[in-house]
Amino acid sequence: MSNQPVELSSKDLDPQGDVFCPNPKADMQLWNNHPRVYLNVSRTGQVACPYCGTVYRLKAGEHLAPSH
Repeated sequence: MSNQPVELSSKDLDPQGDVFCPNPKADMQLWNNHPRVYLNVSRTGQVACPYCGTVYRLKAGEHLAPSH
């Protein structure tokens, strides 16, 4: 787990505003991977993985496109 939040742009999220963890942006090693989970960043702009505690945060000034 990194102490620094992983900064995301809107293009790093899927159409529902989710990011998956473990994520290549988090620079995790193979030995510390866990099952893939999808985390919603769009609700609050930040979310922590329940498995490893990695925090994913939307970069300042980034806006999500409205979903349909």
